Amino acid sequence: MSVAPAGAGDLHHLTIDRPDDFDGWREQARTMAAAYIPPECIVWSADGRGERDLFGGPGRDLAPIPSSQRSVRANKAFLRLARSVMLHKEPARFALLYKLLWRLQDDPHLMEKVADREVHRLTVMAGHVRRDIHKMRAFVRFRAIKESDGTERYVAWFEPDHHILRANADFFLNRFASQRWSILTPGSCVHWDGKVLTETSGANRNDAPAEDATEDLWRRYYGSIFNPARLKVAMMVKEMPRRYWKNLPEARMIPELIAGAQAREADMVAQGVDTFPEALPARLEEIAQDISLCRRCPIGCNGTRSVPGEGPERARLLIVGEQPGDQEEREGRPFVGPAGQLLDEHLNRAGFDRSLIRVTNAVKHFKFEQRGKRRIHQNPTAGEIDHCRWWLDAERRLVKPDIILALGASAGRALLGRTPSVAKERGRLHPLPDGSSLWLTVHPSFLLRLDGEAQMRERNQFQHDLMQLRAML
Repeated sequence: MSVAPAGAGDLHHLTIDRPDDFDGWREQARTMAAAYIPPECIVWSADGRGERDLFGGPGRDLAPIPSSQRSVRANKAFLRLARSVMLHKEPARFALLYKLLWRLQDDPHLMEKVADREVHRLTVMAGHVRRDIHKMRAFVRFRAIKESDGTERYVAWFEPDHHILRANADFFLNRFASQRWSILTPGSCVHWDGKVLTETSGANRNDAPAEDATEDLWRRYYGSIFNPARLKVAMMVKEMPRRYWKNLPEARMIPELIAGAQAREADMVAQGVDTFPEALPARLEEIAQDISLCRRCPIGCNGTRSVPGEGPERARLLIVGEQPGDQEEREGRPFVGPAGQLLDEHLNRAGFDRSLIRVTNAVKHFKFEQRGKRRIHQNPTAGEIDHCRWWLDAERRLVKPDIILALGASAGRALLGRTPSVAKERGRLHPLPDGSSLWLTVHPSFLLRLDGEAQMRERNQFQHDLMQLRAML
């Protein structure tokens, strides 16, 4: 352990200019850690208005910083986690992050210890922030108003759980750069005039328009695409919590649509109407062609190439992954990247003939986040998996497999209609309504993220799952 120099025990009261000011926190945290100031000697607060940390006490001026200095380490995993946690509403986030940074100086592998109590807590907090960011992107609804100069502006109201507005502004700027728009929240507001993004203080719900002329059209469209045969109320409410309904034009229709769903489905069945929105493709080539034109979800609209399934038209075994990766999207073929190569290695060891297996994915386009020149994989949401499920169902009907090997929870959801626990449900057969069976295991990409004993243990378990599957076939 590092030994703190004399004077490091004084109390230091630090203030962050904004609740989401990561750069400001990082600069102060680096200074404190370099001077050997331990976590218990710092009182953190945000914007000077009482957002205090768990060590909050009487405020004091900044105590003299000892002259002894050290180099401060902060790896990419910590910085990535810290940027997300900084947006959380928990006042203790500054202190929790500094404590982790302090420990990281003596334990450079701390971020790899996912079972560590503090690492786990901050990881959960980062997950809350990511979910809030996703909900904002999904449930913001813009309404048109006329400005005093006669121009049109689109205004939306949203109530985030965390400090995500600034972090999310680029998402809307990239998609609506040609329109003038504003997003109002209780904490602050952002405005785009076509050239400059500005920020003002918080607003209230009455500052946003209640309704505009386009909403009746949107409600008619929503009612026309509502499929009663695919309704799962609990899952719908989980993905679209009721607290967001008041801002959604289609929300007033939801209770009526739910109430009438069972009767509508029964009527469709009685009339012999297919519950899918279009006629099923008659050949696998038609599926490959049609998914290249699919724009039913945001992933299909992100400009990437669709990746159809590959393998024989009839196969006893169908392997389903999550989605194509960067290399798969570039080549237009599934399972050709590192995860696919690892899968082939384990299939060969288990005695499978790869030429007799069909491989595909639950989602047919590559979802990613651009970081510089790199495209970083992002997990598809439950709603995106459900949208793409229609293509997988069509593929299954043509291939007619005896067993489907689902690699990971996303693939499991596409086949079961719910997100399974891979740890609890792997290694056993799940009968499916069409007469086939599901065999669930981890995705090979999970194995690639491990190292040492953990990787060896999980690879052995993965190989065991495939050997059991081979014996059944």
